[in-house]
Amino acid sequence: MSGSPLHLFQGFGVELEYMIVDADSLHVLPVADRVLHSVADEYVNDVERGAISWSNELALHVIELKTTEPAPFLDGLAESFQANVREINERLALFGGRLMPTAMHPWMDPMREMQLWPHDYSPVYEAFNRVFDCRGHGWANLQSVHLNLPFANDKEFARLHAAVRLLLPLLPALSASSPVVEGRITGLLDSRMEMYRTNSARIPSIIGLVVPEPVNSRAEYEQHILHRIYGDIDPHDSDGVLQHEWLNARGAIARFDRNAIEIRVLDIQECPLADLAICAGIIAVLHLLVERFQPHDHQHKVTTEQLHAILLATIRDADEAVVNEPAYLRILGMQGRDACTARELWQHLFGQLGAKSPFLVNEFYSPLRHILENGPLARRILRAIGPDPTRTRLEAVYRALSDCLSRGQLFLRVG
Repeated sequence: MSGSPLHLFQGFGVELEYMIVDADSLHVLPVADRVLHSVADEYVNDVERGAISWSNELALHVIELKTTEPAPFLDGLAESFQANVREINERLALFGGRLMPTAMHPWMDPMREMQLWPHDYSPVYEAFNRVFDCRGHGWANLQSVHLNLPFANDKEFARLHAAVRLLLPLLPALSASSPVVEGRITGLLDSRMEMYRTNSARIPSIIGLVVPEPVNSRAEYEQHILHRIYGDIDPHDSDGVLQHEWLNARGAIARFDRNAIEIRVLDIQECPLADLAICAGIIAVLHLLVERFQPHDHQHKVTTEQLHAILLATIRDADEAVVNEPAYLRILGMQGRDACTARELWQHLFGQLGAKSPFLVNEFYSPLRHILENGPLARRILRAIGPDPTRTRLEAVYRALSDCLSRGQLFLRVG
């Protein structure tokens, strides 16, 4: 987020990552650089296309669409993203490719197929590869949504950070879209998050327990989180290439360089409308937490370990995960309940919003209702592929998902 710092909930940055695949075989197709070159006439990291920009990622088969500047509201953005999806698909057709949604390619072999971005910024990717070996799924096969929320000062940072860490464990219940890896059902609805939380195990402080530790200021954050990470990476990164805020891999990270908290827990969905609806729902509930619920010092009474346990449950079971931390439920307004499902908790939180939230507008009601009634995308994928899917069935379902992305449609079933 550029310019003067925005205050809480005054603007939002959204980033959507998509796989590039061969249009016929649906294998990953490492041509992101050629797509960007087709616009800029040179190999660049990003190009601005009005309100939406395109950029590269670590893997050459992934392209990111993002808001060029913070958006004051999310309404109308879904169509802007969708128009850019259409244009990228048109350009990809020249290379025999198309975009595929969902957070993990269902049969990619990253040890054989991973290619790093080879142009500008490549020293950073090469450093990651040298330290962590980026050929695994945890680096090569992860497509997510990043949601950036602003803060203007330490007081606002503390309030927002406390609310984000409370809500973070529940996010896979809405967004899980990765139940299949290497052609097999994993037993986890959010396999991407399982891969993500273990991809930097060589240096555990980089990701911690995914849920960030409770801190109340930039100074505390730098002391307790960033300085520890930089110290731990230093023996592996003597030139300091990786010693920046973005090395922090927690599910939500402070970006003091742009006065924002970046949420990284969300799996990419089947079309931008679904992604923007989930983001709008999250923003509305965070606004509720910041403005109406208990002060942030009370929120810190739920430990990082307790929140991590809830996150592990939603990574596995998404909407059907059982949340059985009474103190946590009380903070979120579920009085008199010792346990409930994540779906019930989201229904309660959305019910608390009523019709008054300026962030949850009419265009997002139907997608959120679709998710709450039919389950997150991962659950709908599992219904479509069946308990023991063949490669043919996987191809049919993921082709249908790619069609949903092309058309801007929600996914329910495949005939």
